[in-house]
Amino acid sequence: MKILIVDDDLNIQRLYKEELEEDGYDVVVASTGMAGIEIFEKEKPDIVTLDILMPDMDGINVLRKMKDINPKIPVIMSTAYDYRDDFALWASEAYIVKSADLAELKGTIKKLLNI
Repeated sequence: MKILIVDDDLNIQRLYKEELEEDGYDVVVASTGMAGIEIFEKEKPDIVTLDILMPDMDGINVLRKMKDINPKIPVIMSTAYDYRDDFALWASEAYIVKSADLAELKGTIKKLLNI
């Protein structure tokens, strides 16, 4: 299973990549929204974790573009802030608040991939 991580925080990228690869996933990363869309089209991941706040394009716009390309792709919105009341997030399958404890992220990935 291939996971695309789109996040401008290099520490989050590294943490998610190392932890998820240890669990047997193939992980690709992007540091910007535009790069995330390009990699999404090229790599065709099975699931995406997507940061909301990025410098070039916010995660909501990236989410919309990814859903235009593949409406069935499961997307987990990941942020350090609580955006749960933002209706634009309803297009995603899940929402998590970033944490050093990846139990919630890993559990959500397994649930969405039916593992």
